Amino acid sequence: MISTELVFTLLSDYGPWVVFASAFLSCLALPIPTSLMMLAGGAFAATGDLALTNVVAAAFIGAVIGDQTGFAIGRFGGTPALEKLARNPARKAVLAKAHAFVNRRGGLGVFLSTWAVAPLGPWVNFAAGATGLGWLRFAIWDILGETIWVTLYVGLGFIFASRIEILADLMGNIAGLLAALVVAAGALVWIKAMIRAHERHKHLAEEVANSAP
Repeated sequence: MISTELVFTLLSDYGPWVVFASAFLSCLALPIPTSLMMLAGGAFAATGDLALTNVVAAAFIGAVIGDQTGFAIGRFGGTPALEKLARNPARKAVLAKAHAFVNRRGGLGVFLSTWAVAPLGPWVNFAAGATGLGWLRFAIWDILGETIWVTLYVGLGFIFASRIEILADLMGNIAGLLAALVVAAGALVWIKAMIRAHERHKHLAEEVANSAP
């Protein structure tokens, strides 16, 4: 786990470039604490060490390009690429969740995965490309979602510059709660849809039985 001190050192040495690289690589499922990096970037902007516009632009552009790269890997690599990614059992389980999320939610799933269920985001990018989700639809929802993600974390870092470590822990807990709520809501909608489908099937079967001579 990268410490807050190391994040501060990287920002001091490389400025917005490390924010860009962090956002880009994390969108390809590399274990990089980009949320902490953006919080710290906002804090550096608050103290005048970095320009706020540069931090925001670096995080946003890096995230969008990373998402587009993940989508392209899924689209052009297809099933073989996803099979390589899913060789690890844990990755296979996450990728299966991402597939289900995209199948149920489509573009809205892409939007939610960029900020509400961010740990699922990179896998949603791969799955969206592989399942044939339209590129324009993906891009629009992705840009909207990344706008929220970047604004939220950089903005909070800017406002609460003196309490970054506490804020990082708090945001991690909130992110976990949001992810759980979104997954629970998705499961509830799916269950309701299955119940309605079962009821329609049962009603149709009764109609057929009643109409039989």
